[in-house]
Amino acid sequence: MSKYFCFQIGIELKKQLTSLRKEFFRKTIHICTAFVPAMLHFARIPALLCLSMAGIFYVIAEQLRTTGHEIPLISDITAAAARKRDENKFVLGPVTLVLGVLSAALLWKEVPAAAGIYALAFGDGLASLAGKTFGKIRIPYTHGKTAEGSLTCFAAIFSSCFFVTQNCQTSLIAAITGALFEVLPLKDFDNLIIPVLIGGLVTYL
Repeated sequence: MSKYFCFQIGIELKKQLTSLRKEFFRKTIHICTAFVPAMLHFARIPALLCLSMAGIFYVIAEQLRTTGHEIPLISDITAAAARKRDENKFVLGPVTLVLGVLSAALLWKEVPAAAGIYALAFGDGLASLAGKTFGKIRIPYTHGKTAEGSLTCFAAIFSSCFFVTQNCQTSLIAAITGALFEVLPLKDFDNLIIPVLIGGLVTYL
């Protein structure tokens, strides 16, 4: 009985470690979007073209993968980052990620766009990592979101927004708004909503 119990614990621990590894890998890609504002600043048109091409290439590669045609490297990265809910399905996250960044860059001026993109990269990215790593207090009706993750999101958005705006009030309002939307069970669509919303809010303020 004890051997069976230990075996079950081992399986559960392995599942948790695999899930955590996938989340770290996935959010590392997420956080890499923080380089986009600098790219937009120094080479706006090439950066926008590269993002658009990357999004189109991913859609084609992912469509081929779901029909059984593996694309070297791209399909491996997608499979390594895919969550359990995405298994054997078209992984939508990278598409909404690219669309969110592109939308913020096209809709708003440089500073608000940077604030929105940083909110996505650091706020949403670090919130998930914090929640998965040491989150204990579950927030009801949010599909597993944690208070620790939400506080991390708030701190990350406030810090990154203040970095680009140098305005404490604007950063505070953006951080509260971003944390409230991040906690909603929006699945992959938070990638699209958060940068556009925060960029628009900073523009207005």
